[in-house]
Amino acid sequence: MEEEEEEGIVVREYHPEKDRAGADSVDRVCEVGTSGKITLYTDLLGDPIARIRHSPAYLMLVAETSGPAREIVGLIRGCVKTVTCGKKTHRSTNTISPVYTKVGYILGLRVSPSHRRKGIGLRLVRKMEEWFRDKGAEYAYMATEKDNEASLRLFTGRCGYSKFRSPSILVHPVFAHRLRISRHVSIVLLPTSDAELLYRRRFSTVEFFPRDIDAVLSNPFSLFTILAVTGTDGEPYRWPGVDAFLASPPESWAVASVWDTGAVFQLELRGVSRIRRGIAAASRAVDRSAPWLRIPAFPDLFRPFSAWFLYGVGGEGPDAAEAASAICRHVHNLARGRAAAVATEVAEYEPLRKGIPHWRKLSCDDDLWCAKRLAEEYSDGEVGDWTKSVPGKSIFVDPREV
Repeated sequence: MEEEEEEGIVVREYHPEKDRAGADSVDRVCEVGTSGKITLYTDLLGDPIARIRHSPAYLMLVAETSGPAREIVGLIRGCVKTVTCGKKTHRSTNTISPVYTKVGYILGLRVSPSHRRKGIGLRLVRKMEEWFRDKGAEYAYMATEKDNEASLRLFTGRCGYSKFRSPSILVHPVFAHRLRISRHVSIVLLPTSDAELLYRRRFSTVEFFPRDIDAVLSNPFSLFTILAVTGTDGEPYRWPGVDAFLASPPESWAVASVWDTGAVFQLELRGVSRIRRGIAAASRAVDRSAPWLRIPAFPDLFRPFSAWFLYGVGGEGPDAAEAASAICRHVHNLARGRAAAVATEVAEYEPLRKGIPHWRKLSCDDDLWCAKRLAEEYSDGEVGDWTKSVPGKSIFVDPREV
């Protein structure tokens, strides 16, 4: 991509050999989320493109001051993939299949505090959209918080994006003690190949389902896929294979996969008072020394920590939420000593949401996805303008973009 210079600022493609330190510096001075006086920071472990390098196509742009003393003062990341945007019914066979579209996702837009309100963010977004179009993307979307006025002014006010979906990020701390799992639920670890088939056959019509789900599941950061079946009363459920499972599924079940975000980035809470830190430390000490008390200890999130992310959360049946709860609890138990939190992101009206354990003070109900149509013509007339469609009950959150 060619360099573009305007008013002493050059926007160009990121070069790892010479830009790593400068880009990392911009990331470090920019917060990724706030709650009152508490700020959440991210650390990409010295690799500015860590969050996008596992996508099918990706690009990072930097904004740099011109002249002899060049300095990186802004950056943006983007990736392009093919996802489900709707579904269509085949009348001849009475079957439903997904409608796919190519989308560009913007993440990690950062501008140094000393260079904000100078139009740098706008230039970075427009340049990234040019690349999206070159890659054949029909839509672009991004995620922000509902109360992030600066981000909303830029994207919805100046760049033509519209508010699209309002998912929730649900976070549960990892304790020293194990969480109890209902004896009426059986847990099964699925082979990766079976997990792929199950997702494609049952969830491929869910919004944002990635067409390359096989690449997601086989990624080394994707740890495992778990199936939970209710009504087993302590008896182990024997996985019969995908075909037999779908031909005669249990009355209620749920499935989810786990991604290790700590292999890509770490987070840190700053701005917490010493008193609160002390109370949190005391709760952890009690939990470690007397795990049988099952103290809901507050984890040490005040220094860099990692999290496990649940993706592909879905299920069927009247007790599917109970099955989802069992999965979350089982993942929590496996995460002890390996992660400080277990998180997931679900649609506003996700049926399984009530079964997902989380702490309200750590979670976020204010996530907002904004979308924009890029293409003048659509690849499939079944959907029309996706940005104006009614949201479904579920979404598939790609862990590569967390």
